[in-house]
Amino acid sequence: MTGISGKYADFEGLRERVVALRREGLSLRQIRDRLKIYNNDLLGRLVRGEPAPEWTRRPNAKDDLREKARELRLQGHTYDRIQVELGCSKSSISLWVRDLPKPPKRTREEASVIARRGWEATLARREVERQRTKDRATAEIGALSERELFLIGVALYWAEGAKVKTHRPQERVSFINSDPNMIRVFLAWLDLLGVGKDRLRYQVQIHETADVGAAERFWADVAGVGVQAFGKTTLKRHNPKTNRKNVGENYRGCFCVRVVQCADLYRRIEGWWYGIVLAAAEPT
Repeated sequence: MTGISGKYADFEGLRERVVALRREGLSLRQIRDRLKIYNNDLLGRLVRGEPAPEWTRRPNAKDDLREKARELRLQGHTYDRIQVELGCSKSSISLWVRDLPKPPKRTREEASVIARRGWEATLARREVERQRTKDRATAEIGALSERELFLIGVALYWAEGAKVKTHRPQERVSFINSDPNMIRVFLAWLDLLGVGKDRLRYQVQIHETADVGAAERFWADVAGVGVQAFGKTTLKRHNPKTNRKNVGENYRGCFCVRVVQCADLYRRIEGWWYGIVLAAAEPT
């Protein structure tokens, strides 16, 4: 076959010559010029499986990724799995491992395990980004002024605290919540208002199947008082027909903080709240 013509009919013979030149250390360009093969696709098929000479390899930031991709492919991993492991594009993976044999088809169970691992890695990355967002938002708050804490406390109480009802006209200040941070902010607000601890009453409300003692100690630490300062804990009876989600060692029930001699304070809270409403409704 002279001049490499006739649509390269003698493929195997041509491949032998190309492979021999490749193993001598020639680059693709040198092989192309020597054998006059100007069809790049054909040239690529002729050298498939033959590694490029070291002298033709240029340092690349992705060299390590390429090697890892090839290792994973030889271990039988799919493009999807390699992409999850290395975080690079499928097009790059295809370019790096296309000369390697395809992995055997996996069973449904194996595929399910791999998919689950990939999803777990995705969830882990999302959780990292979610936490970064929370951290940035936390830093945006900074220190609170007394007025800011005052307004926050008013809104917090009006959202979560006890209020006068037509069927229950008592003017009382009582706040109950299962979130310890809500309790901490509420107590800080009462301290800002000058409400002394001698006017506070505490109570735990919890299901009877929980660790009551541990819950009482937890809330005592949150409130900064001893358990002996608590009123009698209210136990909620267990209903086996109810499919409760708030179970386990992190379930600590609810904590109630009540202010005694509080009718005047309640009226002020209500007035403060409507003052906020009117100020927010005013046109700027």
